[in-house]
Order: sequence, then C-alpha cells, then structure tokens
Amino acid sequence: MKTRRLRKIQELIAKEMIHTQEELAERLRQEGFQVTQATVSRDIKEMGLVKIPGQDEEYRYAIPGETVSVNSLERLRRVIQETVVSVNDSENLVIVRTIPGNAQALASLLDAGHWEAVIGTVAGDDTVLMVIKPKEAAAEITKRLFDLMG
Repeated sequence: MKTRRLRKIQELIAKEMIHTQEELAERLRQEGFQVTQATVSRDIKEMGLVKIPGQDEEYRYAIPGETVSVNSLERLRRVIQETVVSVNDSENLVIVRTIPGNAQALASLLDAGHWEAVIGTVAGDDTVLMVIKPKEAAAEITKRLFDLMG
C-alpha cells in the first residue's frame, strides 16, 4: 500500500501544482488513499520532495532534481514580449504565433511553468499549440498570455 501511495504522490506532483501537505493529503484521499497529514509529511520526507517556484511565484512540491529558475516567470515574460506576434484560442486550444525560430523556446518555457490547465504544448518554427483542459480555461490562458505581453 505504501509503495502505491508513493507512486501516486509522484504522479500527482508531476501532473498538478501541489502547494501544501494539506492539498496533497486531500488529493490522495480523492484517489482512494486513507491518509493523515502526518503520513503525508513522512512520505514527503522519505521521498526527499522539495519546493520550487511555480506559477504566479507560488511554491509547489517537486521531485528532487526538477528545477525551475527563480526568475522563470520574468524570463517567460521577456520571451513573450520579445517574440510573440499573436495569441488566439478556440475550444480547448490556444495558438501562439512568434517571430520565426522562437516557438520551441517559448514552448519549453511554458512547459517548465507547469500551468495547471495546460496539458501539453507542440511547437513548430513560429507557432506554439497549447492544449488546454478543461476547455473553459482556454480564455483564461489567453488572458494570462496577453497580460504577460504587457
């Protein structure tokens, strides 16, 4: 049971922004695990989980070795301001057009930001396709990109 729980913790923090032990305990309960905060605390210590900066300068749990630059949001903002030509959304997709040769760098920064609603990005030379779930979040992601554009 413990091994399954530790695997589930690893899966959850890889897929979601988990900020606190309480959040992690609640997500484990939702997945069918009967845990207390003390159990989760011991698991975090045993796994050697660390907190790293996530979106909006909030910290989240991560596997050791997964690093995000403290200035990642500022770097993302700079790349967006310098390279993005347009942003559009449709259903659960957001399309970001960049000047040629910059889409892959932008997609990498977006992936590293672990935006909760973004389930993946695909980049060409001058276009980034962002797949959003739930589709209602596409407008929010588009607004966030426009905000970063200034």
